[in-house]
Amino acid sequence: MKKITAFLLILVLCLPSLASCHGAKETNAFEIPEEFDTSRDYEITFWAKNDTNLTQVEIYKKAIEDFQNIYPNITVNLRLYTDYGRIYQDVLTNIATDTTPNVCITYPDHIATYMTGENTVVPLTALMTDEKYGLGGSEVKFDSPSKDEIIPKFLEECKLGTDYYALPYMRSTEACYVNKTYVEALGYELPEVLTWDFIWEVSEAAMAKDEEGNFLINGQKTLIPFIYKSTDNMMISMLKQLNADYSTDRGEILLFNDTTTELLYTVAEHAETKAFATFKIMGYPANFLNAGQCIFAIDSTAGATWMGSNAPLVDIPEENMVDFETEVMMIPQFDPEDPQMISQGPSMCVFNKEDPQEVLASWIFAQYMLTNDVQIAYSQTEGYVPVTSKAQGSDVYQDYLAREGEDNDMYYDIKLKAAKLLIDNTENTFTTPVFNGSTSLRDAAGQLIENVTKSIRRKQTVDDAYIDALYSDMTSLYRLDQTELSADTVSELGPLPAESMALIIALCTAWVLILLYLIVGAVKKRKNSQ
Repeated sequence: MKKITAFLLILVLCLPSLASCHGAKETNAFEIPEEFDTSRDYEITFWAKNDTNLTQVEIYKKAIEDFQNIYPNITVNLRLYTDYGRIYQDVLTNIATDTTPNVCITYPDHIATYMTGENTVVPLTALMTDEKYGLGGSEVKFDSPSKDEIIPKFLEECKLGTDYYALPYMRSTEACYVNKTYVEALGYELPEVLTWDFIWEVSEAAMAKDEEGNFLINGQKTLIPFIYKSTDNMMISMLKQLNADYSTDRGEILLFNDTTTELLYTVAEHAETKAFATFKIMGYPANFLNAGQCIFAIDSTAGATWMGSNAPLVDIPEENMVDFETEVMMIPQFDPEDPQMISQGPSMCVFNKEDPQEVLASWIFAQYMLTNDVQIAYSQTEGYVPVTSKAQGSDVYQDYLAREGEDNDMYYDIKLKAAKLLIDNTENTFTTPVFNGSTSLRDAAGQLIENVTKSIRRKQTVDDAYIDALYSDMTSLYRLDQTELSADTVSELGPLPAESMALIIALCTAWVLILLYLIVGAVKKRKNSQ
C-alpha cells in the first residue's frame, strides 16, 4: 500500500508536466516588445474573404506584395474564403489545436466567441497608442493612419468590454434598391425616406393580375414586390427603430417580446399575399430586381454592383434583364425623423502566439491594410467605404466619388450612390451588443422571420400558440436559455484542449490503479483465509 500511495503521489505531482507534454504550448498574455527585431524572418498567415470578386483577390495580393517590399523579413501567406461562416468555423477548430491564423478578417460577434479561449485574441488598445509601433507610430515604415483618423463610429464597433480587439477594415450598411419605374407606374411617388407602411402598401398594390394570371405591373407570371436578403438584419433593425428590446450588453436575451410578436404578425400578413419573401426562400434579390420581378430589394451596399439594369455583375441571362430606373435608398423606417440603419462590414483581429515578435509582425501587417492605397482600392470594388477619414478625405477618393455614372464599371452609379448613402448616414448607424453567443441570437432573430414566412406559404396557421411554440423552438435550437454556456460555446469550440484530455486520462489511470490494488488485495486476503 505504501508503494501504491507513493506512486499515486508522484503521478499527481507529474500531472502538470504530463498535460504540457500532450497539449499545446501555453501562451501568455501579449506584451509589446520594446523593439521589433528586423534581423529575424517571420512567416504569418492572413485569412481573408472576397465576395467572389477576382479584383478583390488581386487587391489582397498586391497589398501583401507591397507590404513585403517594405518589410522583406515578413512573409504573408494568404488564405481566401468566400464565406465568413467558414472562416469562423475554421478559427474555432484551430483554436483547439493552437493553429489559428495570425491575422483574420472577421466580425466582433465572432471574436467574442474566439475569446472564450485563454489569450487567443490580442487586445489592441495598448498597441494602437504605442509610440513606436502603434497607429501612426514613429517606427512604422509606412504611412499608417493614427487612431484619431479611424472613423470613431467604426472603431467603437471593435470594442468588447473595455478593450479594442479588432481594427475595422471595410464598412457597409443595408440599402433598399428600388425599381422607381414600377413604383411610379403604380401611381406612387417615392418619399425622401422610405417607411415600412409605404413599402407594404406599394407591395400589396403591385399584386394585381390580369385575367390570364399575369401581373399587371410587369406582364409576367412572377413578381415578389419585396425581398429582404438578411432577415436577421431585418428583425434587428425593426426592433432598433421601435426602441424595442433585443439583448443587453451582458448577454441577456430579450428578443422574445410583444413587439417582436407584432412584427411577426405583420410579416405573416404580407407573406400570405406573397407580396413579401426572403432570400433563403426565393433567392438572390438582385436577380428578381434585374428581371423586373421585384420592386424593393434590400441587400448590403457591398452588393451594389449586382443591382440595376446596367449592373456590371449579374447572375441572370442578358435576355431576362429589364430596363428600369433604379433608386438607392435607406432601408424603410418607422420614424423618418430618427432613422436607424445597421452598420456592418469586416474587421481584422490579431491572434496571440508564443513569440511576441511574431505577434508584433502581424500587428504591423494589419495596420498596413488601413493605408490609403489598400482602403481606396478595395472600396472601389463594391459599395464599401474606407474606415479612415484619411482615406475618405483624400483627393483620390473624392475624385472617385465625383465621377458617379461615368461608366458602368469602376464608376457605376448605383455602387457610388450606395457608398455615399453610408457616408452621409454614418451617424445614423448602429450595432448590436457583442458577447459570446451573440452570433446565435442574431441567427435566431432572422430565423423567426424565415419560419413564419415558410409556415404561411405552407398554409399553416400563425397565431399566439404558433408564436409561443416558435419562441420555444428558437430558444432550444440556439440554446439561448444557457446564460453561462451559450450555443456558440457548446457546439462550436470543438474538442477539449489536449492538456485537459491528458489530465483526465491521468486521473482515470490513477483511479484504475487504485481499484486494481483493492481487487488484488481482496483476492489475496481471501486465499490466505482459506
